[in-house]
Amino acid sequence: MPQAHTPISDAESRVMEALWKTAPLSSEQIVAAVQANSDWHEKTIRTLLNRLLGKGAVEATRDGRRYLYAPLLSRAQWQAQESRSLLDRVFGGRVGPLLAHFSQHEKLSPNDIAQLRKLIDAIERKER
Repeated sequence: MPQAHTPISDAESRVMEALWKTAPLSSEQIVAAVQANSDWHEKTIRTLLNRLLGKGAVEATRDGRRYLYAPLLSRAQWQAQESRSLLDRVFGGRVGPLLAHFSQHEKLSPNDIAQLRKLIDAIERKER
């Protein structure tokens, strides 16, 4: 089981992406999936996989003479951790300044604005 907060580096997240997309995978399949979108060497990818095993983000199950790997940390858990980390580090844990930053510095599509309105409406209904 992953720790309450399992920090995953950007490089490790590339390995996790392969596993979130399709799991379980052998190490050879993971290497092939990551190399399809990078120029990383096999040894680098295997090192990242071993780090993820050590962190408890991935499990290995014996399958004959090989191991199959699967994520223990879900994409949703990772996204929640990364979001909280960004919010705490950059915006003092406050959502308002984050949204203000994006509204001032990023182009929000009409769909983005509609989704934000729905979220705000849902939050207001929940707090009543």
